[in-house]
Amino acid sequence: MIALFRKEISSFLSSLIGYLVIAVFLLINGLFLWVFPNEFNILDFGYANLDGLFILAPFVFLFLVPAITMRSFADEQRTGTIELLLTKPLSDFQLILAKFLASLALVAFSLLPTLLYFFTVYQLGLPPGNLDIGGILGSYIGLFLLAAAFVSVGLFSSSLTDNQLMAFIIAVFLSGFLYMGFDMIYGLSLFGDVDLFIKNLGIAAHYSSISRGVVDTRDLLYFLSLIVLFFSFTNLRLASRKW
Repeated sequence: MIALFRKEISSFLSSLIGYLVIAVFLLINGLFLWVFPNEFNILDFGYANLDGLFILAPFVFLFLVPAITMRSFADEQRTGTIELLLTKPLSDFQLILAKFLASLALVAFSLLPTLLYFFTVYQLGLPPGNLDIGGILGSYIGLFLLAAAFVSVGLFSSSLTDNQLMAFIIAVFLSGFLYMGFDMIYGLSLFGDVDLFIKNLGIAAHYSSISRGVVDTRDLLYFLSLIVLFFSFTNLRLASRKW
């Protein structure tokens, strides 16, 4: 499993698209947070905080994570190497886990440079360090869990097809619906007392809760359940090739 994990990391970083995806993530966030005049611009806002990053990042992740995961199984199926992988002394779960951890590591790698934003804002505070560090830490935890959920969705999407572009589109659609769809349904106020339950089915409600700096076990269980659910879907999809 470790060998497959390393292979996935090296395969991504050996291609230009790997660095391009990470660069685009940092560029988009950097421009909106520091350059473009908008409500997320830290210098224009007048207060030392990183709220803009944690509002923007999930929407960037909607495209960044599928770009990372789209080749995970789709490329293996296109080239026929998936059959070789399935004959290795690895369970389907180990195969999925290796690809999941590799993709998540790449997302975490793209997040690391954003710590520079934290140190910059830390110094811009009056006095320096006048920040809600607990809230920022909670937001990073929430963003990491959000990325993990999107990765699990992306792997499932990639297992459905041998076309990387189609895998990307499916992952963007599923991730977007899980993040915003239930909120939109909640906003229609069609289901009365069930509306709040529907809202809590979406990722946004739990991500917002953690971003306030309160790491609730209910939110952790939600993300864990979502990841396990799509792990199961992917595992079922791989198992179906043996039927």
